[in-house]
Amino acid sequence: MSRCIERSCLLLAICFLIGQPPQSSWAASPNVLLILVDDLKPSFSAYGQPWVHSPNLDRLTNSGMAFDLAFCNQAVCAPSRNNLLLGSRSTSLGIYSLGKNFRRAVPDAITMPQHFMAHGYQTAGIGKVFHVGHGNVNDEASWSVPFQPDKVIDYVLPESTDGGQLTREEAYFSNQKLGQNHTLPRGAAWEEADVADEAYADGRIASEGIRRLQAYQESGQTFFLALGFTKPHLPFCAPKKFWDLYQREQLPLATYTQPPHGAPSYAGKTLGELNQYKPIPQDPPLTEATIRHLIHGYYAALSYMDAQVGRVLDELTRLSLDDNTIVVLWGDHGYHLGDHGSWTKHTNYEQAVRIPIVVRAPGVTAAGTRCNQVVETVDIFPTLCELTGLPAPGGPQTIDGDSMVPLLKQSADAAVNERFSYAYHCFPKNGFMGRAIRTSQYRLVEWKHMRDTNRPTEYELYDYQADPLETRNLAADNPKVLEQLLAILNSQPEAILED
Repeated sequence: MSRCIERSCLLLAICFLIGQPPQSSWAASPNVLLILVDDLKPSFSAYGQPWVHSPNLDRLTNSGMAFDLAFCNQAVCAPSRNNLLLGSRSTSLGIYSLGKNFRRAVPDAITMPQHFMAHGYQTAGIGKVFHVGHGNVNDEASWSVPFQPDKVIDYVLPESTDGGQLTREEAYFSNQKLGQNHTLPRGAAWEEADVADEAYADGRIASEGIRRLQAYQESGQTFFLALGFTKPHLPFCAPKKFWDLYQREQLPLATYTQPPHGAPSYAGKTLGELNQYKPIPQDPPLTEATIRHLIHGYYAALSYMDAQVGRVLDELTRLSLDDNTIVVLWGDHGYHLGDHGSWTKHTNYEQAVRIPIVVRAPGVTAAGTRCNQVVETVDIFPTLCELTGLPAPGGPQTIDGDSMVPLLKQSADAAVNERFSYAYHCFPKNGFMGRAIRTSQYRLVEWKHMRDTNRPTEYELYDYQADPLETRNLAADNPKVLEQLLAILNSQPEAILED
């Protein structure tokens, strides 16, 4: 028997005798708990909104490093999750829609969980990790054990579904009656029911996550566990006790509700996605009562999700796993709540693109630290590889991200990599591809027609120090900054078009 094996056996025996789980005490590689949250904007207490009831997101944020200038690579569910799990921007994959699976573009792509599985981790996913629905499916190759989904569109009251009928969005997210969805009834945009937490999906996702953690602690298996919480995604369904945390008339409303002056007409949006739910009208305007109800619903759903995250974090501590588990919190994109007259996501504007990213890495991150460098979703894959000692991801898909470990190890504002001076994101609209660069002060959006080269290119430029609400497009007024940001944008590859 080799000396290494003898030592391992001795350690296991000691752990057994003293009643301590071997995983937290001797495993060479740290575990990974990846918490994905659908439609979570950086609008909770630890991100500067003290009126939001988010004690568990706050304690996680305050226990590690929070990134204050973090951005998704595309503000829509499926592509953003591709960006995270492949480390590739949408413009590198050529996938911008909900229904196209990433393996149609890169059949042999190695996803983040695949990479961890190849290096000895047991990988598991629960809830919403990859986008399932709209014709898209889960990626079975990414998981050591069968993936466990749950509902994104989840009701408990019969009146929310016209007496239990299949609704439009339920059909979309369960891949039923695709192409016929417009013939189905609309489900309710919100639901306030006096039910237990597990009546809705996020409660069940947390419970299953807890069971998995208990099994990992018992077995000592090094794990990569992805928990995909669905709220605050529409519909805003949450147990009544979370609605009761807020006084609707006291919730803040958007202060600037018009499109930016001088912006292309196609750059924004209004009620798309939201109007697939009742009682939302097909076209603006919304009444103030409806606006307040929607904002109330968003934060009630956020607080419900927060409580479920707290249950998982509590169990991680109870099992003595937190000293050897890296925890990452990631929102897949931001969310419009009436600013610019926009709702949900699907734009290149700040409220849709800015996200929370929090990393708690034992032995690396200091509690309560914040970073003002500019980071992107695609940076998480290489970061987790470096933190766990795995080889950097190598594709075959394009790897667009850079490891944030130098930022995690140094002071919050340390300039360590020119790449962290800007983020890159995109969104296609009306035949135009909107590619964007966001620095700590500015955002440039280039709108170039994807098929007709004779169409003129249009630009948007915003200064977040002088105009944080994006009230005015400055592209014609500040040619020097426009030129500087175009140089960065032009250094990036052209976007691959979706076939």
